[in-house]
Amino acid sequence: MKKIAMILVVLLAVSSTVFAGGGGQKAGGAGSGKVQIALLIRNMDEQFLKDYSDNIRKLAAAANVDLNVQDARSDGATQLTQLQTLLNQGYKYFVIIPVVSELSEAMNQEIQAKGGAAAYSNIQPTVASLKTGKTFFFASSPEFVGGRYQGQLIADYFDKNPAKAPNKTVNMLLILGQLGHPAQVNREAGLLAELKTRGYTVNVVARDTANWTPDQSQQKMDAWIAAYRGRFNVVAAQNDGMALGAVQSLIQNGFTKSDASDGTTLTVPVLGIDATGDAINSMKKNELYATVLQDAIGQSAAAFDVIYQNATGTYKPGNAAGGTSAATTPIDEAPANDASVIGQCYLVPFVPVDKNSDYYKTH
Repeated sequence: MKKIAMILVVLLAVSSTVFAGGGGQKAGGAGSGKVQIALLIRNMDEQFLKDYSDNIRKLAAAANVDLNVQDARSDGATQLTQLQTLLNQGYKYFVIIPVVSELSEAMNQEIQAKGGAAAYSNIQPTVASLKTGKTFFFASSPEFVGGRYQGQLIADYFDKNPAKAPNKTVNMLLILGQLGHPAQVNREAGLLAELKTRGYTVNVVARDTANWTPDQSQQKMDAWIAAYRGRFNVVAAQNDGMALGAVQSLIQNGFTKSDASDGTTLTVPVLGIDATGDAINSMKKNELYATVLQDAIGQSAAAFDVIYQNATGTYKPGNAAGGTSAATTPIDEAPANDASVIGQCYLVPFVPVDKNSDYYKTH
């Protein structure tokens, strides 16, 4: 049975390279004479990932690139098979959002064997994978900083509304992404560190994963409201989808008020991360209180450009990519914490987004 299952996985991966159905999409062909770049993406279920892949498609079309898009549907074995199939078809240049960080090492070894290049976003490649060679890159945003910005927005809210956090005590419901995911770990650490720095005592009333999804978040919040009604004063979610699921739960459970002078008609503020269009619309309706921009356009532009430069032979170490400069100084978060690979990192900044921010006002 295991052999049959593996054969099916391979057949599905191969069939997806023909681009029937939603598993993949191809423009041009191996003999078209165009620059060929493949986008390997862990899944298309989250709005950030959809925005990222949509921008890659736009950039590829503008550059007349033969773009091959593969959706791994959150399966690491599928993603590795997709890479191997594409390498066999002659593709050497890749933009990758991996299923897990650890996949980057095996993927880079196979890409290097073909003399290719890869840029990673959203889920960090390991330091070891970037050390495979100077044609491997990280184009993303430091997740710890994203968490700190969420903490900053929470602290700003309670600074303006001190009666809502007596004795500077934050009683938090914390909705996590996939457990062990680098964003889950680092965003949580940054959030708690910033609130501590701002002088707040944090009591995490409940903390659990909703796996980045609105539906799971809404179900989780429904259960928490039943168990902890009156015991929490803020909801922090690690992406906007989960934040919006929490918003719907609070609305349906009567946590609303007519006065939005504090920035929300909910009786407790809810914050997310990503600054998706749906999140901004919720803020405009005075529901979601705030979010943090994870710049899908900036990340995808940096990743695509550095790979396009490699594919066209124009890349030189230190080149800017997609409007983002190559990093020069290590930070505290891997892989950009290693001086030997810092020049291969393009760090696209997070941006806190509340109603006073330029991003909110222009979207």
